[in-house]
Amino acid sequence: MAHMLKVLDERCPLKVKPSKVLFIFISVLMHAPCSSIMQNCSRPDTPSLLEALQPVFKLNEIRPTMNISTPTNVSIGFVLFGILGLDEKAQVLKTYIWQDMRWRNEFVEWDPEQCGSSAITIPRKLLWVPDVVINEFMEKNSAPFVPYSYLYSNGFVLDSHPIRVISSCRLDIYTFPFDVQNCSLSFNSYLHRKAVLQMDIFTSVEDILNQSKKVMTTMGEWELIGLTVQTITQPAGDDELYQEIRFFVTVRRRATLYVVNLLIPSCFLITVDLFSFLLPPQTVDRSMFKMTLILGYTVFLLIMNDLLPTTGNTIPLINVFLGLCLALMMSSLMETIIITNLLCGSAHYSPVPRWLRVLVLQILGRLVRLPPKPRDLEDTVIQNPATQEMKVFSVVAADSEAPKQKGQLNNDKALQELRSLGKDLQAIRLQVQQQQQEGSQTSQEWIQVGFIIDRLLFGLYILFISVSFVTMIIIWVKS
Repeated sequence: MAHMLKVLDERCPLKVKPSKVLFIFISVLMHAPCSSIMQNCSRPDTPSLLEALQPVFKLNEIRPTMNISTPTNVSIGFVLFGILGLDEKAQVLKTYIWQDMRWRNEFVEWDPEQCGSSAITIPRKLLWVPDVVINEFMEKNSAPFVPYSYLYSNGFVLDSHPIRVISSCRLDIYTFPFDVQNCSLSFNSYLHRKAVLQMDIFTSVEDILNQSKKVMTTMGEWELIGLTVQTITQPAGDDELYQEIRFFVTVRRRATLYVVNLLIPSCFLITVDLFSFLLPPQTVDRSMFKMTLILGYTVFLLIMNDLLPTTGNTIPLINVFLGLCLALMMSSLMETIIITNLLCGSAHYSPVPRWLRVLVLQILGRLVRLPPKPRDLEDTVIQNPATQEMKVFSVVAADSEAPKQKGQLNNDKALQELRSLGKDLQAIRLQVQQQQQEGSQTSQEWIQVGFIIDRLLFGLYILFISVSFVTMIIIWVKS
């Protein structure tokens, strides 16, 4: 075969057109036995080797196999050099990889001793390159272009180049910021089927993972924790099979930033709001404090809004957590407003209904350790004004007889006026005292109702916070 090519090149350099030479060369290859073509070099140097490879370069548009029914085996591998980021809104993963492909070019073979080299770097455009693409690719590759490939004396071609991969990825951010994402990189031929082009991995998955962790320069908030591979064969629609090698890249988010900047401050503010129940509810200091706390938390959420993921698929659990914290603060403020109104305006309310007295004062009061105070027997006795008038008259009479006995008062008219004035003052005092006694009892009952409800809501507030926080922690841990 080599002798035929040499004779063809020596005898027909000018009389035969290049297209006819190529046609004759391909026809000879099609009917030749399945073996490589040995290139002969005139001198053991690179220029002579490059000159000997010129006929091969003219065949770069066809698959490099001696028999068209023989499939070309392409080995694929890559090294994950960096995780550039993950866009939750666009559902894409940005990575930087070094991709390697190796296949056999059956048109090439030379003697390293005769040609002076066992490998040579040549432009990629001079060789046939398999059309292996990444299915999840979303944008054009912006990595630097590498124009050269390695060609070895046994016909193997090694093609390596960097790729800035912006690939689609179905993200699940429900457990943000403790989420683990599993994105795929699917390598397959865009045109060739399995009967023509067969793919396998260049090296083991463990070696790819270890090498990626060793050379990785940037991961940002993501950490590479796993890498698996799966070979998928699917029907192509034309009674042929379609082969695909799918790598699953598992990355985990580093949650320290979000825990320090979002979760811990929110827990601190909820704790402060919880301890604000110790302030006296009958003053406005407690309500003003809670309003200031809610305002500060709202500003905090607006400032930290850029740290939260934005996607329309699912609502992250951390958004539920932050919304729950704000809702608890709002509910505690509303409870404070109601209790303060009940305590400060109790003097103007009608007496406590019987059902409310039994439900709140008797049942709930004992439940929250605030039992009703026993009534004072002296407060329940209504004194008779006539009896008081007789007592006053006897007192005034006794006071008036004493000076007569001593001889110090001689004016009876002044005594009569003093007696009349004492009766009026005593009647007024008894009436005011009775009204104050009735109003004070009603006011105290409403105040007691307010304190019982305040303590009950405080206990429910603690219970709800504890259950909610424990539930979210369990979900995060299990996920």
